[in-house]
Amino acid sequence: MKTPGRTLRSGGIRGSHLTRWIFVGPAMLVVICLLIYPLLSTLIYSFTNKTMIRNAFDVVGLKNYIDILTDKEFYTAFGHTLLWTLCSVLGQLIVGFVGALALNRVRSRIPKNLFRILVIIPWAFPAIATAMTWKWLLNGIYGYVPTLLQNLGITQETLQFLSDKNLVLPTLIFINIWFGAPLILVNVYAALQTIPRDQYEAAQIDGASSWQSFRYVTAPHIRTVVGLLVVLRTVWVFNNFDIIFMITGGGPAGASTTMPIYIYDTGWTGRLVGKASAASILLLLFLVILCLLYFSVINRWEKEDK
Repeated sequence: MKTPGRTLRSGGIRGSHLTRWIFVGPAMLVVICLLIYPLLSTLIYSFTNKTMIRNAFDVVGLKNYIDILTDKEFYTAFGHTLLWTLCSVLGQLIVGFVGALALNRVRSRIPKNLFRILVIIPWAFPAIATAMTWKWLLNGIYGYVPTLLQNLGITQETLQFLSDKNLVLPTLIFINIWFGAPLILVNVYAALQTIPRDQYEAAQIDGASSWQSFRYVTAPHIRTVVGLLVVLRTVWVFNNFDIIFMITGGGPAGASTTMPIYIYDTGWTGRLVGKASAASILLLLFLVILCLLYFSVINRWEKEDK
């Protein structure tokens, strides 16, 4: 019985460093090609005056970063991004969390399964289909929603949801909440299924109210899952490009321009690759700091649960 163990440790799969690298190598190659190389190239370009017009470029040091940090449009886009991310993630969390709690109370299997299927519809369609549908519904000339609101007497005139600078960002936030809330709902609902029923029964025997059962039984079991969802959704929404670009393109007059749109306009419209790279690095640093704060809180929760 001991001989096979020695064989494995000395020259078998466990003990062979070459075999380990053979298994890990392809994954590392993918990471290098898809993550490390673009990141390093972006970092290098951020210190140069590289453009899309000519191949030659020179090192300019911190000039791109100084130009970005003194650009009013950068701060406007960054402010839009913070508002877009905060309201979207908070709205998705509230809608998804409340929906999951409500769905968890449904006992009939058929309505529950039917609702779970319907709630995934926003994720079943490509982003371009979602964007074009909402763009048609909210169009200020022939859109169904503005026309319906006017016909019902709710509004005196046709609302310009996508061309009014005061309405466009709240409208996009609403669309993003509609799009992202199902992900929160499904994951929170799955986490709720892991809570032992006997803990609720014990809380009822002790005379706990519904709020106390939620606070001391439900919340501690699902807070780590919710925390990870908030981290993932924050990064995803902060970097979201397709929905805004396909619906408004950052307009009107920059009222819905977020950081991804700003970087796109700088790099592709302005052809300033170096400046766009510097903005990308600043965005990355902000998200890294934000994620570190998130994970510090989640790690503290995990230590408390042990």
